[in-house]
Amino acid sequence: MTKGRITWSGRERLGLLRVKDDALVLRAMRRPDEIHDPAELLPPPVRVSDEEVEGALAPVDTMTVDELEGPEFHDRHTEAVAKIIEATREEKPLPKAPEPEQPARVLDQMAALQESVTKAKASRGEDTGPAEVHELPAAKKKMSAKKQPVRKTGTKEKTTARKTSGRRPRSA
Repeated sequence: MTKGRITWSGRERLGLLRVKDDALVLRAMRRPDEIHDPAELLPPPVRVSDEEVEGALAPVDTMTVDELEGPEFHDRHTEAVAKIIEATREEKPLPKAPEPEQPARVLDQMAALQESVTKAKASRGEDTGPAEVHELPAAKKKMSAKKQPVRKTGTKEKTTARKTSGRRPRSA
């Protein structure tokens, strides 16, 4: 066992180096101000009634299943991977993926939104005609400070030094 100082994360610490089996083990020692009382991390005690405990456990009880058997618990993924491994091992063509049981239903979101708006208007007693669509205003083009045109005036204006961030204006 050897004591020493080590630098770790930019901070000097005390360390303890020792041999354990066939390895060297370095243990970083902590100073008393680095050690916190674990009681500080505990939440404050709270009184809970039996009804509250039963209410919290009720959803867990309804979702609990005693036996994991049946078609909904059949592991088709592991079975498919095993078939692929077996086909690769025997250098046979890979099995084809099964067709989905039900074709995917494509949902027209604009039609669904229009139907939802129509139902909402009907429930409020409003006109259920098609929704009004407004064109968006054209975006304004912004010019950068460098590209803005220089204004020329016919009168001579007095020029003053602009305020800058702590720098002095250049002298000629």
